[in-house]
Amino acid sequence: MQKQWWRDAVIYQVYPRSFADSDGDGLGDLAGITERLPRLKDLGVDAVWLSPFYPSPQHDGGYDVSDYRGVDSRFGDLGDADKLIAEAHYLGLKVIVDLVPNHTSSEHEWFKAALASAPGSPERERYIFREGRGALPPNSWTSMFGGSAWKQVPDGQWYLHLFDVSQPDLDWGNPEVRAEFVSILRFWLDRGVDGFRVDVAHGLVKEETLADWEVPAVILGGLEPAGPPPPMWDQDGVHDIYREWRRVVDEYEGGRILVAEAWVQPAERLARYVRADEMHQAFNFMYLSAPWRPAPLRAVINESLEANDEVGAPTTWVLSNHDVIRHATRLGYAADRVRLHGIGPEDPQPDAGLGLRRARAATLQMLALPGSAYLYQGEELGLPEHTTLPHEHRQDPARPRSGHTVVGRDGCRVPIPWEADAPSYGFGPSDRSWLPQPVSWAEYALDRQQGVPGSTWELYRAALAARKEYRLGDGTLAWQEAPDEVLAFRNGELLVLTNFGASSVPLPPGASVLLASEPLDADGRVPGDVTVWAVL
Repeated sequence: MQKQWWRDAVIYQVYPRSFADSDGDGLGDLAGITERLPRLKDLGVDAVWLSPFYPSPQHDGGYDVSDYRGVDSRFGDLGDADKLIAEAHYLGLKVIVDLVPNHTSSEHEWFKAALASAPGSPERERYIFREGRGALPPNSWTSMFGGSAWKQVPDGQWYLHLFDVSQPDLDWGNPEVRAEFVSILRFWLDRGVDGFRVDVAHGLVKEETLADWEVPAVILGGLEPAGPPPPMWDQDGVHDIYREWRRVVDEYEGGRILVAEAWVQPAERLARYVRADEMHQAFNFMYLSAPWRPAPLRAVINESLEANDEVGAPTTWVLSNHDVIRHATRLGYAADRVRLHGIGPEDPQPDAGLGLRRARAATLQMLALPGSAYLYQGEELGLPEHTTLPHEHRQDPARPRSGHTVVGRDGCRVPIPWEADAPSYGFGPSDRSWLPQPVSWAEYALDRQQGVPGSTWELYRAALAARKEYRLGDGTLAWQEAPDEVLAFRNGELLVLTNFGASSVPLPPGASVLLASEPLDADGRVPGDVTVWAVL
């Protein structure tokens, strides 16, 4: 039986506009990504996931798609996409692309046709248009970016947009919508992509009555683990869609996959998305959101593994992505701090040294867990959030729509540094950068870290190599007895120990250290906020 590559893969997320700029216009592009793919091969990842590069007015970083079968001219063209896929495959890397099925851009041809057509027309039935309640919208739903989730059009009807007003929700009860996305899947599968990360996978189907829901929406806030899901999230009908998609991807050779972005709790409900006839993976946001303490992390790891084992699916592990504060910054605050949705220059600033120390420890812990792992571009450099990014440069629609109460996600999307002494730190051939880079980023540049013992990049590279050598992704977790401030488990012959406490702790007798996130004490004890991989 052919190995299912995705069950233990390490997948690297590329945010195209911030990865590498080939032409000096200050915006990353597909040609820039292609040029840098050998660096990802050197790092040791198995696959690359690309955030949207489709034609878009870019009101929400490309997640407002106006054409699902093209490439935005800012990023290149279809020929550049083909070259990227071909080069990745030549290097032995898989390619996963983003798919955004919950909504289109308001500039999509379908939505333009809907606005030009009468209420009740086939064009409008592709989206969720409704009559209002007098002068009020159809219901009380709020947008994830703030304000009402409804926008009134000149003829009096309202359309639903769970995100920005420029992102009208599709009606997935319409057979034409379902057929269109099957066609889109085939378009990219025929071009050679190895899978799809499905945006807002839990949101496609809405409860039929569109009942009022008084709980305010919170961007990337997840769902409450108790009680029925809200009428706009995690409805049972989404699973029929993904069963149909699974049949499509299974027609293609090479192990093509579907990955769910689904902010769903508890783990048992999330596991429904990865049943044998649905998706292959679902992001584990409970792990990402867990505080830096041993008991909550152990509980999340147990719950995740048990729920996914029940349906025969691997568990995925992730610490950062384009929507959340980078973990090198997030972990620089007190462990019990409520998760923030952006950090601005006027906010309390993190302890950068502590954040990086904990981030390295968290990464070693994550990469030792059985299953698949996701990395976000720049975390292998130890990049922090740009927490002092001036507000006038911010572009996240969550900021204006929230009345500027939400800082937004721009701080984790700043173009990454490649060369310390080059213009834009090597992001591109000019000094242009669509978001300004902090001057401190020279010290994080790749050329300052490659070949430097103890650097974060070298730690990642060594960990990924050891992960393959010891087959940790295919392994089994076995908890070990440990003090309250320590989390320890075995995965095969490897002992993984994380010390969350202030005092150093000893390793078991006979343990031979393979990797450590920071140097050990002179007597071989493990300091606080350090993870060790040791062979027993």
